Amino acid sequence: MDVDIIIKIGFFIRNLHDDIEQLYSKQFAGYNSGKTLTLYRGQGLSKSNFDQMMKTKGGLIAFNNFLSTSKNRDISLDFARKTLSNLELVGIFFAMTIDPSKSTTPFASIIGVSEFADEDEVLFSMHTIFRIHDIKP
Repeated sequence: MDVDIIIKIGFFIRNLHDDIEQLYSKQFAGYNSGKTLTLYRGQGLSKSNFDQMMKTKGGLIAFNNFLSTSKNRDISLDFARKTLSNLELVGIFFAMTIDPSKSTTPFASIIGVSEFADEDEVLFSMHTIFRIHDIKP
């Protein structure tokens, strides 16, 4: 990859992270500790990765990219269902319970700037880690 492109992408990624961080500060300033927020994500996962995840109940899962989630359960279920046409993938539905006062990774609602406003999207910055409490096949 061209060095100039890598540098430009690096600036874009940093800018996006900073924007999410600023929105997080505005949206969750003074948020009560212990008050949780439930977000959802639907996606496809390879069968081998799904089998590996099934063995990690109680463990951690890391998303090393920007992570798109939704406040709307049905939207996320649709994303998981769309993967069912690919026999190599397993449709996965994540329900994430977050206490914004304890989060170490910034996240923010982007409904006002997203091209897909009907998705009620919440975007997490990179390197988000969650604990897997329950997995159902």
